[in-house]
Amino acid sequence: MKIRAAVTYDTGAPYKIEEVELDAPRFGEILVRITASGICHTDEAVQNQFIPTPLPAVLGHEGAGIVEAVGPGVTEFKIGDHVGISFGFCNSCCNCRKARPFVCKKLNAINFGGIQPDGTTRLHTLDGKKLSTFFGQSSFANYAVVNQNHAVKVPYDDMDLALVAPMGCGIQTGAGAVLNRLRPEFGSSIAVFGCGTVGMSAIMAAKIAGCQQIIAVGGNPKSLELAKELGATDTVNRKEVDDLVAAVKAVSLSGDGVNYSIDTTGVGACVRQSLGFLDFDGTCVVVGATGDIEFNVQNELMGDGKSLIGVIEGDSIPKEFLPKLMAYYRNGQFPFDKLIKFFPFEQINEAQAASDRGECIKAVLRME
Repeated sequence: MKIRAAVTYDTGAPYKIEEVELDAPRFGEILVRITASGICHTDEAVQNQFIPTPLPAVLGHEGAGIVEAVGPGVTEFKIGDHVGISFGFCNSCCNCRKARPFVCKKLNAINFGGIQPDGTTRLHTLDGKKLSTFFGQSSFANYAVVNQNHAVKVPYDDMDLALVAPMGCGIQTGAGAVLNRLRPEFGSSIAVFGCGTVGMSAIMAAKIAGCQQIIAVGGNPKSLELAKELGATDTVNRKEVDDLVAAVKAVSLSGDGVNYSIDTTGVGACVRQSLGFLDFDGTCVVVGATGDIEFNVQNELMGDGKSLIGVIEGDSIPKEFLPKLMAYYRNGQFPFDKLIKFFPFEQINEAQAASDRGECIKAVLRME
């Protein structure tokens, strides 16, 4: 079928919206009319080939919409169901069988490889050239075919699907890093480096978890002000201090650092600082795509009994975790809608540029 999609043809090139061909659902797959899609920094990282995915491609991995057709073998969904779409996983490796899809052994191949498990592609230009799929969905389009395992049924008929869409990656990554992986003790302390979508989601989750102190670390005064509104007890502007680690420790309750820290920046120097924010026996989580980092293991990690761990997709089982986040939102505990600015699909390049300039925290495209 012919659909409208934003195609990335070359490294760093802007998105080009055009008609492309999408194959029909196969066994275990559903056809979703995409009504909204979040724009994530991972899309931009692939667009610029910091994270390699074969180009040309249709990116987008925070889609939501309405099921319009089901393939053979689909048992979980029916036509008309409202769904959010999250990351892909094989559902058969040893980690998937242990209900740990976020560390699926085929995670990178499925989400970044651009092809189906059998080596084919489901997207093509009108003249027959192959287009890579992304995260098993390619949601920068008005239709997507996805595996039923990667879709999440929305349990509320009145939930705006444009709010469901960004839950599929960035929001669940930040919230899940706190609620699923760190599971901080009531009354503990945490510092979150970066006040974008992932960081703000971590801050809101830390408040839900009952952290006594939540320190937001960033460089945008407006974002730091919003962080306080969303649950941060303290803020540190990295641009206003000479020694960021010392500044965070100075405001920490113990005076020696925090129990937990999360780095969302994807910058090696910031990861090292996030590790430095910790008190003895603290744990630092890295969730951003980060390059090389150099530090002294004895002095900065092992000597203080600290832990440095990587977390993918918030250690989330999306079919379980996303409905929990929706419930928190509806109860007023997780007001992530304050992060979002909506754009029409046709303004996808403008939306990404606005996000890059810091004019909005989370850009979400409305397809209709």
